[in-house]
Amino acid sequence: MAEDRDKEFRPVNQILGTQPSLGPIPADQLFPWIIIILLAYFIVNGFFGGLFSDEWQKWLWTILIAGWGIATWWILTGGKSWRFLSKFIGVPIWTRGAARYKSFFGFDYERKNWKTKRKRSRSRK
Repeated sequence: MAEDRDKEFRPVNQILGTQPSLGPIPADQLFPWIIIILLAYFIVNGFFGGLFSDEWQKWLWTILIAGWGIATWWILTGGKSWRFLSKFIGVPIWTRGAARYKSFFGFDYERKNWKTKRKRSRSRK
């Protein structure tokens, strides 16, 4: 009897721990997307509205600019964005090295200090 209980499947609520969404659109992206769409509309119809002769050209460019902005925003801030953005992080190159100080004005304080340190150490003996 105890063995039968262990073999039974337990129902799990799959919604627990997930991000809210409206279909494929994450809920935290809706407000920025609305702002991007409004900006695209105002840019095309406000600033560049006189350049287009037909109304369909305005809407075409509005949709293209809004789509570009939404895609860029989703890539940069969407879930697991590190998968895409981590490709562009350069790996540091670690090297060891030592460089002597060279004065910008041509004064050689290092040699002067080295001589005074050496004299002090000899005089203490």
